[in-house]
Amino acid sequence: MNIKIGSKNPTKINAVTEVFPDASVTAFNASSRVSAQPFSDEETMLGAVNRATQCAEAEDRAIGIGLEGGVMYVAEQLYLCNWGALVTPEGQKFTASGARVALPEELEARLRDGAELGDLMDRYAEKQAVRTKEGAIGIFTNDVVSRQEMFAHVVKLLRGQWEYWSEKNNRK
Repeated sequence: MNIKIGSKNPTKINAVTEVFPDASVTAFNASSRVSAQPFSDEETMLGAVNRATQCAEAEDRAIGIGLEGGVMYVAEQLYLCNWGALVTPEGQKFTASGARVALPEELEARLRDGAELGDLMDRYAEKQAVRTKEGAIGIFTNDVVSRQEMFAHVVKLLRGQWEYWSEKNNRK
């Protein structure tokens, strides 16, 4: 099985290889075609779908996977959100979302001004390259859940939907 993931971020690549250990996984720098910092579930999901679609179209017979992190409001509280998409060579699309944690108010104004959460997290956590390591989810869960684990959960949801669809269509 050939899978193209629309990111060069190691946490995303590792999440896909963890869930698809027997697949040939290739990283592809796909554009999300949304804001650098997606600010809603809809925009974050669209970014994941755009990445997955570009990957599936880039190589014949490849499954495309896109993973996108963003932020979104529930009532007045800003939350971390994440979405994934899987696009088959036939064009079938599957989407899934995962964990959400509340973000500190002190990050909200900077995010609204256009900063990216990944950039803010380095300063906030006094670390480097948080987006390619534990991620904001790792910081705010005290490393109980890492960014790779969070995205692996989303990829598992995608794989399960795709396998169900594939098995159902093979029974016809």
